[in-house]
Amino acid sequence: MSVAESWSRVMSLLREHAPADHADLPGPATEQMLAAAEERMGISLHVDLRTWLLQNNPDLPEEDVDDDVMCCGFDGFPDEGSFFLGIRAMERLYANRSTSCGFDPPDQPDYPFWRNKWIPFLSDQDGWRGKFIDVRDGRVGNWFVGEITVTGEYESMAQYFDSVAETLTRIADGSSPVCRFTEGRLVWS
Repeated sequence: MSVAESWSRVMSLLREHAPADHADLPGPATEQMLAAAEERMGISLHVDLRTWLLQNNPDLPEEDVDDDVMCCGFDGFPDEGSFFLGIRAMERLYANRSTSCGFDPPDQPDYPFWRNKWIPFLSDQDGWRGKFIDVRDGRVGNWFVGEITVTGEYESMAQYFDSVAETLTRIADGSSPVCRFTEGRLVWS
């Protein structure tokens, strides 16, 4: 399954079970927005990330951005406490994480906490934990400040979005102990 198909599955589940949350999501990024972001970051986006952003760019409107938090997004999706990043939030977090030598810490090139070839697409508000896509091969990994970074948690964004769709399906079936759909929204307990 492609990333476009996997994301469409997620959107269909949201539209059916959480229409209010679905309605809050913004429209797509434009090619011009992505090209400008690539130029500012100095790195090309992986084709899966580009495809996803051209379907939905989950940046908050400028007037809703909180300058006191590292990352802004639509709270409560895909899970409690984290959210998908739009291109502006990705750029901001990427700039905060990238280093001149290409990895951090500089004395651990084989086991870095961060590589400049990783672009974050999901985060908490502080930028302390989240998921990234490796632009070299499209694998999805995760980081948590103070812990070992996991590379290749998912083989692709499509595989990751399939897992999000499976979670939404469990919530819809009532088999999730921590989340339910209420009045058109995901509600976490």
